Order: sequence, then structure tokens, then C-alpha cells
Amino acid sequence: MNGWLSGRQDNGANFGDDELRMIPRWAMVGAVLVFAAMQWVFHVVMPHHKHEVLALRLMMSYTWGALWASYVLLIGYVSRDTQRRGMSPALWMLVCMILPGGIGAVVYFLLRQPELSRCPNCATSIASSYNFCPQCQFQTAPVCGICHRGVRITDVYCTQCGHDLASDGAPQRLRVYSDGD
Repeated sequence: MNGWLSGRQDNGANFGDDELRMIPRWAMVGAVLVFAAMQWVFHVVMPHHKHEVLALRLMMSYTWGALWASYVLLIGYVSRDTQRRGMSPALWMLVCMILPGGIGAVVYFLLRQPELSRCPNCATSIASSYNFCPQCQFQTAPVCGICHRGVRITDVYCTQCGHDLASDGAPQRLRVYSDGD
């Protein structure tokens, strides 16, 4: 049922799995190396005190290792997500690395553009908010025939000008209800 509502085919895979597959292999390898480096720092490099509690050292090494490994994975995700949204990957990876404490990632998630989709007719990348393809003029979303503003697929009348949308002759793929069928 959930796949039907979102327009996706539910083949057993969750939406989160698709997002996790976007993380590049270099980021996964980097995360493993960073985690291993943090273990080396805490267990080899840092001086050991006589009254040191082993459990505390293990907890700190695993916590800091997981934190830095997650940060590397986040930067890898941003590198792929920016490409999917038509943004500059180098710029946003730099912002995520330079701004301290994860602020760069928060800024990215607040300012990122919507995902680009493909025109079903000519396969041009278009913003999901476009009603028509700018290359082939293919109608991708329902619009009013009078004011040409976007309308919902279930609307009977335009919310802006009050025009009867049934008389527009919109393509069948853009209508939910039809009087003749």
C-alpha cells in the first residue's frame, strides 16, 4: 500500500536502502580507514596511564571512530546527492568539510535544490516543479487552460481563476476522473 501511495513499486526494498546505495565506494573505504585510524590513535598513540579504565578507552575509541566514519559517509552522500539535484558537488563537499560540527551538512540539507526528473518524452533533465518540458514542450503536470498555472490532478475547477478544468481537454495521463469513461 505504501508503494502505491508514493508511486513506487514495492519490491521489498525500503526508500532508505536507495538512499544508502548512493554513498560511493570511496566514502565507504574512507569511513573504514578513518574508523581504524581512530582505533590506532586511542590504543597505540595516546599515552596509557596506570589507572586508566579499559572500558572508558574502548568506549571513547568506538564513539570517536563511529563519529568520524559517519562524517566521511555523509560527505560521500553529499557528493552524489548534489549531482542528482544539479548542484556543484565540489562546492558542497567543501562547505560540509570546512564548517565545523556538522553545520555544513545542516546548511546543505536546508538549502539543497529539489531533485531533477527526466522528461518522459525527450529524457531532458527538468525540475520537478516544471509543468512543461523546456526542450520539447511535453506537458508533465496538469495546468489550467486559461491562466496556465499548475493545478492538482483531482481539481475540477482552477483555484486561481475558477475555470472548469474538464473542458480543457488535458491528456488522459494527467486526469484522475473522466466523465465519458
